Amino acid sequence: MEIKRYLTKEMAELWKEEKRYEYWLLVEKMVAKVQGEIGIIPQEAAWEIEKASFSLSEMKEFEKETGHDVIAFLMAIEKNLKDEKAKSALHYGLTSYDIVDTAWALQLRDGLEILILSLKKLKAVIKDLAIKYKEKIMMGRTHGVFAEPITFGLKLLSFYCEIDRNILRLERAKEEISYGKISGAVGTYSTLSPAVEEEVLKRLNLKVEPVSTQIIPRDRYAYLITVCAVCASSFERIANEIRNLQRSEIDEVNEPFLESQKGSSAMPHKRNPILCERITSLSRYIRGLVIPSLENIALWHERDLTNSANERLIFPQVISLLHYQIEKLIFIFSNLKVNEEKMAENILKAKDLFYSSILLILLMKKGVKRSFAYDLVQRLSFLAIKNNKSFLEIIKEDNEIKKYLNEEEINNYLNLKYLLRNVPEIFKRVLKEEK
Repeated sequence: MEIKRYLTKEMAELWKEEKRYEYWLLVEKMVAKVQGEIGIIPQEAAWEIEKASFSLSEMKEFEKETGHDVIAFLMAIEKNLKDEKAKSALHYGLTSYDIVDTAWALQLRDGLEILILSLKKLKAVIKDLAIKYKEKIMMGRTHGVFAEPITFGLKLLSFYCEIDRNILRLERAKEEISYGKISGAVGTYSTLSPAVEEEVLKRLNLKVEPVSTQIIPRDRYAYLITVCAVCASSFERIANEIRNLQRSEIDEVNEPFLESQKGSSAMPHKRNPILCERITSLSRYIRGLVIPSLENIALWHERDLTNSANERLIFPQVISLLHYQIEKLIFIFSNLKVNEEKMAENILKAKDLFYSSILLILLMKKGVKRSFAYDLVQRLSFLAIKNNKSFLEIIKEDNEIKKYLNEEEINNYLNLKYLLRNVPEIFKRVLKEEK
């Protein structure tokens, strides 16, 4: 499958085919261990099951016969058990999803821990860049049009805060899915005591689902996938910003482009932002998987099987693709090309028009009616654009402005230092809160 193209080594290991069944086996062994200690099954049988193994190829052959993966899994284990008592004690009192859903919780939790660790690395990389470019002035844009200056560090600081929020979201999602169940066919503990479930899950560091049916309620997994889609959308926002700033007419930031890399089969000069575009593309795909996850919540009665097939695809794909995105963002920000000269050039292109809001406020402070002040500033702004002149030159020459403001007042307030005077306070607030 093409998903292999976007697998990190960590995710390739976590989601390799046999890994899922290793989690199943871990749960089976823990159940047998607890049952042996309590005396539900013979202790010798429990010890034998704790040493159990299985052959994936044999399991697949059994599944061809049975059409049931869990039964095939149990048959493959049983084939390798020597003790007859152990064969009788295997999967004692359990239903398939006692194993499957408890194993999902373990595997998904491990995946989320990998994601969170990588996100923390990304957060640290962005923090260092934000501090480095804290005072580097660039144009801020709204609606794609020059607005007021910001600093590149401030833009990065907003990414930093968003990554931090996503770490918290994923940590909450990890808590949300860290539930197992050993409650039997319809959740009534008809074949095992709740005490077995409690002890098994305690040892697996999972919580007991308060009321389960044959399965863990699917709203938990829908929450996880939705949170992952929010994270992916955040990554898309960041990637889109880099893509936009890399446009030829802006050219303030560029994603890394390797020495031997090629941009176009037809145009050798191209340096396309393919990594950011790839992140954007994968974000769209991840968001698309939210819908079946939400639809999986509404299963029939105590469960049906309409969730099963898509979850086998959704869980590994979403977690894996999210990790790929994070790792690519770490690479991008670790090797980001920042064109400071172009940032300064684009400030000059704005012709000082970004002082319009400060001028409006100064006039209002002088008692000028807001509507009149607004119309005056707008007229002068458009005049500067029409004549391709500096807005500051225009207002200093305007007789109406001179009625309210002298040149010293204009110089004191209509400057970049004044405009950006509160940026250090924003940094202090964010980084202080982090501590």
